[in-house]
Amino acid sequence: MKHIYTYGGQSARRNLTVGCLVANKATGKRMTQVTAFDAEEAAAAAEQQIDTLTIDCDKIESVRAAAPHIFVTAAQYMRQYVTEDKALGGAIDTMAKGADAIYSPRGLTTIERIAREGISVQGHTGLFPARSTQFGGLRTVGKTADEALSLLKDFRRLEEAGAYSAEVECVAEDALVEIKKHTNLVLVTIGAGTAGDIILSYMADLSGDTEYPPRHAQAFGNVGSIRKQLSAERSRALAGYRTAVLDGTFPNAANSVSMPAHELETLREGLDKLQPVHR
Repeated sequence: MKHIYTYGGQSARRNLTVGCLVANKATGKRMTQVTAFDAEEAAAAAEQQIDTLTIDCDKIESVRAAAPHIFVTAAQYMRQYVTEDKALGGAIDTMAKGADAIYSPRGLTTIERIAREGISVQGHTGLFPARSTQFGGLRTVGKTADEALSLLKDFRRLEEAGAYSAEVECVAEDALVEIKKHTNLVLVTIGAGTAGDIILSYMADLSGDTEYPPRHAQAFGNVGSIRKQLSAERSRALAGYRTAVLDGTFPNAANSVSMPAHELETLREGLDKLQPVHR
């Protein structure tokens, strides 16, 4: 466990630092990263010794409270911060709340702007789903030598902009094995085989909670089926409740409280003596 100060100046401890990630890359030590969309998922990942999390930057406070020691990359999204000024302001605010790095899907000038403020920033290369029309649809990138060399140019541009890392999505594994030798970026990969320094999986995919998972995903659990069972059991309970109310079997004596018999008799006598309020 490493002792650090956060970007906001708070004393904290982390399982890993950016320096650790860079050192692990140099030694070839493979690391894990999963998404966490709420505090419960973050706590579960930390408990199972997942190395790093990637989260929506809006979730940083709840995730940090639930998993105080795990390395967290907080992701900005395309529609969230439209201008460089807003992206920078959002990054500073998120880092001050306990993030360890910022993921930005925007251009090199935005990444450079964030990095200049001493913030560890991660870019994106390979397939970009939000821009998939530019790739001719959802497909693997880097299956030709020219395209693989173009990826390397992307890595170098990110490095020049000040990024320490890149998320690399849906890239031919053997291409990435070769071109990663020529970059110092910590590569967080999804859909790129075993070539990454950090292997990223979505929590829903690895938990078996995605009905139609992508080809690169693998389920290690059965959450989806269990969720369907829970839904079916809830429906069964609701149907039983409605039937019982309508046929008068609920509520019943076991669900109700009665007055002592003598108190009930006293109540009835008192009610009989009441005079009408209006004549």
